[in-house]
Amino acid sequence: MSRTRTTPSGRRSPKVPAAYQDEELLARLKLSPEVAWYLTERGVPLPDCPSLVKAPEPRDAPGAAFDGERVDRVLRAFQQLRHTQGALAGQPLRPDPWQVAYILAPIFGWVHWDDGAGMYVRIIREAYVDVPRKNGKTTLGGGIALYMMGGDGEPGAQVITAAVTKEQARLLYGPVKAIVEKSPALSRVMQPLASAILHPKTDSYFKPVSSLAGAQHGLNLHCGLVDELHEHKTPELVETIESGTGSRRQPLIFIITTADAGKRESVYQRKRERVEQLARGAYRAPSVYGVVFAAEKDDDPFAEETWKKANPGYGVSPTRAYLRTAAEKAQQSPAELASFLRLHLGIRTKQVTKFLTLESWTLNGAMVDEATLAGREAYGGLDLGAVSDLNALAWLFPDDRDGSVDLLLRFWTPEDNIKDLDRRTAGSASVWVREGWLRTTPGNVTDYEVIGAQIRKDLDAFDVKSLGFDRWSSTPLTNSLEGERAPMVGVGQGYKTMSPALKAVQRLLLQGASQVQAGGRPMLRHGGNPVMAWMVDNLAVAVDDAGNVKPSKASAGDKIDGVSALCDAMSEVLARPPKRTSAYEDAEFEAI
Repeated sequence: MSRTRTTPSGRRSPKVPAAYQDEELLARLKLSPEVAWYLTERGVPLPDCPSLVKAPEPRDAPGAAFDGERVDRVLRAFQQLRHTQGALAGQPLRPDPWQVAYILAPIFGWVHWDDGAGMYVRIIREAYVDVPRKNGKTTLGGGIALYMMGGDGEPGAQVITAAVTKEQARLLYGPVKAIVEKSPALSRVMQPLASAILHPKTDSYFKPVSSLAGAQHGLNLHCGLVDELHEHKTPELVETIESGTGSRRQPLIFIITTADAGKRESVYQRKRERVEQLARGAYRAPSVYGVVFAAEKDDDPFAEETWKKANPGYGVSPTRAYLRTAAEKAQQSPAELASFLRLHLGIRTKQVTKFLTLESWTLNGAMVDEATLAGREAYGGLDLGAVSDLNALAWLFPDDRDGSVDLLLRFWTPEDNIKDLDRRTAGSASVWVREGWLRTTPGNVTDYEVIGAQIRKDLDAFDVKSLGFDRWSSTPLTNSLEGERAPMVGVGQGYKTMSPALKAVQRLLLQGASQVQAGGRPMLRHGGNPVMAWMVDNLAVAVDDAGNVKPSKASAGDKIDGVSALCDAMSEVLARPPKRTSAYEDAEFEAI
């Protein structure tokens, strides 16, 4: 597990001690070997409070190295800060072990060489921390903001904290201003004013903003701090901050928040879901990192073990007495219970259950060799999006020996749509294009002739029995193919058609996952297409009173075109003349 890398200072990264090559220990704590080594070397105890969700550290990014001295510099800066309230007032602010292990060390320790900057720079450019109240969010965020302003070596560093109202902006800014005023080392070099903190030596500043206009003014950010993301009703302010860091060598967007109630299509939902997708391996984005500390929905909310699980600072902040009082109130009122679950345990009270799990999808990801599919019986599904959107083609090749299928996928989008897709996938869309998983057509609208040409090639290469498409969304392309006597079949998109198809896909994935774990063969072999993995993870379903299901584009986290195409193809497989009882038949709904 241990690997040797060159550090920015030119020395070799120390070999990780054998004690921290214990995969079981590291997996349980969700620590990388490098961070575990760093904590041990610096005398910081390993925190036994693993996060519920943790995006991968960028260990495998090209040229990645872990530089412990950079983390040291951040911690020294924190120790110049002073607590301003309570029993610790006036004492140095020392980050808790969990804050070092899961936040500061990963963000500031991982670096790589940047030829354009002519220096080693941080790999992580955006960090997301989701943690219940009273776990030191504001103090941690304020410390990072002050370090980025005056300690990161960036001339003219512009650092802002974004709030949705002026009142919230004052609540964010006030404690940070007080920290500077109470810290002798900082008050000598920084000027805390009513609306900004200045660092004259580097011509840098830190200030709160509560409007889009305020964020846009002179925007050239080195660091943007977004506190309580769930309060942001629209994405414009956050997106402005994200777009304002392009000219900096190693900018950082730091998002720290408590959970929301579970609303889909919110600013919070998109950011949290991206971290969850990274943690599940739906796609890779070394520059994005995140952790979510929370209990699980089935945990006993009134058990002390649950409080510890959700609150990494349990016992210090929040205290046991504080949570006990909050729990007692929650037992008396449904409204108080909902608030307790969300604010103190990080449980979103409206959670979405996944119908297709990424785990079962990944376990079925055996390679599919297109050359071996020539001449095989095939059933297709075509999902054509809007003229400037994604388009998907799925081919299923049944194997009646065991009821399994091979799946061949093709995706297209206009070139001009890649920028938007990159924004929604943390840059993965460009990687998909480079690696050939996603094809582009010139301009800002889909060239359906390109898609049609590929379909015609496939009709010649495979023994295509039918190609299903949404019968209510016919296009010049589908009309043209029908005119050429291609075996086009209009497929209904309601429960009657989609439910058997989607349940058959679920059954194959679950059966295949079970067989793979036992050393057997996958049942829905798909070749590991990362575009489709993203879409499977985005899938939400609508369920009627009879338990029938269908893909729900309205409720999905993002694009699901590939899943729709797969369901169209599966509906054609199910409609073929019976040859023998197979895994496609009599698929029952199984809740995940």
